[in-house]
Amino acid sequence: MAATTPLVRIDRLRKEFGRVVALEEVTLDVDPGDIVALVGDNGAGKSTLVKCIAGVYPQTSGEILLDGQPVRFSSPLDARTQGIEALFQDLALANAQPVYMNMFLGRELVKGPLRRLDRKAMAAETQTLLGELDVHVDSARKTIRDLSGGQRQGVAIARAVQWAQRLVLMDEPTAALGVAETRRVEELIRRMRDRGKAILIVSHSLDQVFRLADRICVLRRGRQIGIRRTAETSADEIVGMITGLR
Repeated sequence: MAATTPLVRIDRLRKEFGRVVALEEVTLDVDPGDIVALVGDNGAGKSTLVKCIAGVYPQTSGEILLDGQPVRFSSPLDARTQGIEALFQDLALANAQPVYMNMFLGRELVKGPLRRLDRKAMAAETQTLLGELDVHVDSARKTIRDLSGGQRQGVAIARAVQWAQRLVLMDEPTAALGVAETRRVEELIRRMRDRGKAILIVSHSLDQVFRLADRICVLRRGRQIGIRRTAETSADEIVGMITGLR
């Protein structure tokens, strides 16, 4: 693979819902260890872009390229098999199941000729990963419904770390959390970045964006207004791009 080939490239991606143009030719690269933030007002197209990349929506035109090769997803399963994990606000956790079953949801480990669930192995692997990421959950056997909001978010992020080979998509990962839990989740995102994951994050909090992101992509009414390196821009410039005053 050429050194200049990005891990993930979104190339002139367009999405239409009937006569409504939700996204108009968005182009964006994300590399390993890269955190890119998507910002914009409600209706800017941020979640639509994430859902196209995650296989929830098929794009109308344009391409998604992985390691320089175009791919097209017909479902979220297609995206997951290509190493793309998505973390939406509903987290997609099974509340009645233990943490370790959620970690391996759809990818359960089995043993023996009868292919029985290997609960011990799944629990052990989950506990190890939670420890490595410093996710504060007492036991991998604890039921999801007994966890706090921040702990649930930590489990969902740990699952993404476990399975994402190329890209992690995060849509408002701290929207319903308090200050302390938000900071803890942000630290998990940094740990994920340090493990070499490519991360695309949607956030309404510019403070959070400037704490986490390497680059900021601004959308307005489905159009890509521009991309800025976080170290080379300011909140005032980003707000101006979001509102159309710059």
